[in-house]
Amino acid sequence: MGPKPKTDRPKKPRDRRHWYQAAFALGLNAWIPAWFKGGIFQGAIKGVCVPGLNCYSCPSALGACPIGAMQTFFAGLRFNLSIAERKFGLYVAGFMAVVGSAVGRMPCGWICPFGYLQELLYKIPSPKLKVPRFLTLVRYVVLATMVVALPLLIVDEFGYGQTWFCKWLCPAGTLEAGVPLILIKADLRPLVGFMYYWKLGLLALFLGWFVVSQRPFCRTVCPLGAFWGLFNKVSLFRMAVDDEKCTLCDRCRRDCPVEIKIYEDPNSPDCVRCLRCVSSCEFGAVSYEFLGRKEVSPDRRAARPA
Repeated sequence: MGPKPKTDRPKKPRDRRHWYQAAFALGLNAWIPAWFKGGIFQGAIKGVCVPGLNCYSCPSALGACPIGAMQTFFAGLRFNLSIAERKFGLYVAGFMAVVGSAVGRMPCGWICPFGYLQELLYKIPSPKLKVPRFLTLVRYVVLATMVVALPLLIVDEFGYGQTWFCKWLCPAGTLEAGVPLILIKADLRPLVGFMYYWKLGLLALFLGWFVVSQRPFCRTVCPLGAFWGLFNKVSLFRMAVDDEKCTLCDRCRRDCPVEIKIYEDPNSPDCVRCLRCVSSCEFGAVSYEFLGRKEVSPDRRAARPA
C-alpha cells in the first residue's frame, strides 16, 4: 500500500494547559513536611492570597485562599470599624480586583487546583450530564450571601461574624484540609461531629458530580469564579471571534470545559479562558488579545483561510 494521502484538516493540538495546572497544584501546596509533622504551614508567605480556590488550612498550602480571606474581612468588619481600624482587608480586595482587571477568570482555567481536579475526574468513563443553564446563576447568590452578607450581618456579641462558605459549603476545604487534618492529627478526631459529616457528604456528592459533568462546581457554586467572571468583559485580557471566519461548526463548544458558545459571547462571565477554543478552531476564528496584542493559536495559523 502506498502512503496515505495528505489532508488539509489540521490535527487537534495537544492541551499543554494540564501541565501548568498540575505544576500550580503542586506548587501552591509544596510544603511536604507538614504531612509528617501533623501541622499547617505557617511561613511568612502564608497570608499572601493565591489566585485560586486553595484552602488556607491545607497542611502543605503555602498561601491563603482569597475567598476565605474575603469572608474573614467581612466577618471582622464591624469589629474593626468599632476600633477605628480602616485598612484591614484592603489588600484582599485589591488583590482580587487587580487579578480580575488583568485577566478576568483566567486563573480558573490555568491555576485553580480544584478546577483541575474537576477536569481530571470528568475523564473517568461514565454517562455524562449537561449542567442546566439556570444553575450558573447560583454562584452569584453564594457570593452575595455566604461570602458577603452573612459574615457581615450575623455577628456575635463581640461583633465578629463567621466564614459561612468555608464552614457550611466549600468542598475544596473539606478535601484539602478537613479530611487530611483528621488523618494526620489524632487529637482532632474526638472533635468530629455533625459539621464534619455534613461537609463530608457534600464533598462526596460534588465528587460524583465531577465525574458526570464538566466543571460543575466552577459553573454553579464557586464564588471566586463568580467574582472574577464579572471582569471578563472589561479586563485587559480579552477573547474575540472573527465572524467572517467562524462557520458555526460548534467545535469550540464541544471542546469547552464549561460548554459555552464563545461565538455568541466571547467574553462571557462563564468563560474560564482556558484557550482550548483558540486551539481547536480550524479556521483561526477565535483569538485573544492582551495589552493590544492579538494572538491566534500557533497550531492553527496554518489553517487560516487565504
